[in-house]
Amino acid sequence: MLHATQVTLSKRVLAHLDAKTTDTTATLAHNDITAFTSPDRAAREWEQLFLGRPQYLGLSCQIRGVGDYLTNDDLGVPILMTRDEAGKARAFLNVCRHRGARLVDGCGKTGRSFSCPYHGWTYDTSGQLIGIPDRRNFDGVQEATYGLRELPLEERHGMLWVAPRPEIAASPNPELEGLDEELASYGFGEYHHYKTHARRWKMNWKIAIDTFLEPYHFPVLHKNTVGPVFFPNLCVVDGFGQNLREVLPRRSIVEMHHQAEADWDLVEHSAIVYVLFPNIVVVVQIDHHEIWRIYPVGGKADECMVYLEFYIPEPATTDKAVEHWRKNINLTLRTVETEDFPAGEGIQVGLLSGAQDSIVYGRNEPALQHFEKVVGEAVGARPLVGE
Repeated sequence: MLHATQVTLSKRVLAHLDAKTTDTTATLAHNDITAFTSPDRAAREWEQLFLGRPQYLGLSCQIRGVGDYLTNDDLGVPILMTRDEAGKARAFLNVCRHRGARLVDGCGKTGRSFSCPYHGWTYDTSGQLIGIPDRRNFDGVQEATYGLRELPLEERHGMLWVAPRPEIAASPNPELEGLDEELASYGFGEYHHYKTHARRWKMNWKIAIDTFLEPYHFPVLHKNTVGPVFFPNLCVVDGFGQNLREVLPRRSIVEMHHQAEADWDLVEHSAIVYVLFPNIVVVVQIDHHEIWRIYPVGGKADECMVYLEFYIPEPATTDKAVEHWRKNINLTLRTVETEDFPAGEGIQVGLLSGAQDSIVYGRNEPALQHFEKVVGEAVGARPLVGE
């Protein structure tokens, strides 16, 4: 993050601390429970927000070298990402053009070609068909027309964005709306992938994202984990079109009162949360980055798949480093998987109980209001009431 931006945001945080306030909206807002329970609403979100627009699927460092590959199936489309011999990141449908078999699973390094595990048809890293066993019996097959089906991919700020349908765009530029310079400043592509943790949860995908969007719950739900680290009920929030940035200050930020502005480091004294519309949560921490990918399972209203990608500045090559990052990721997972997400699953059940027709967002939850508002607008849903 540029230092001038850090200073501006830090001044806002320190002013709130002095005044015992936080960023707020003009009014509270109500959201109809159908936003989280309606199959029709869920179907529109799946079609328009997930299949109908570019999706973030990983960082450049996950396909750092020629032949490195990464697969993704969360959009109901088998996607293969790799880097060709010219150094260009590419995406293809992970489908052999012979009989439709999957070429590879998970992630790894294939060298300079992909060979189908079914019959051995082989493709180079640019998707060109380069080998057919017993070629004489496929005399009507032309290599030039039987290459892998390519999907549009944009590599931007060390992030990989893929259009899950070939017809979406020639270049699937994500709509970052003012965040380009800021995201570029973090150097995501130079980080190293440490671990990806995946788990399925019985709640709407938006409820999972909502847990990142307000510190109002910190002193209650997180009193034994991260609650003591952060100031409760204090956040600084800015919208960037459909995206947002939220600053959650650590208690250590009071040290800035005794420092020159030139020495201020907001990243050291806060967690900075970005929501990249619709389903990506980026958490910039002191010494690492977390990227959360959250998907509705099969477009369902009440089930989601959550991935935590953990990125570190240098590879963990010593026992001490491995233990350090093990403790870091375990604290993150303990906070989210024993506190936030179980609460979310309870919310999902509660919304179907008949206890209420809507849920309420306080004025002190501006990031939450922003996110739910822009998602609803994107799919033509009922607007939040009380805006």
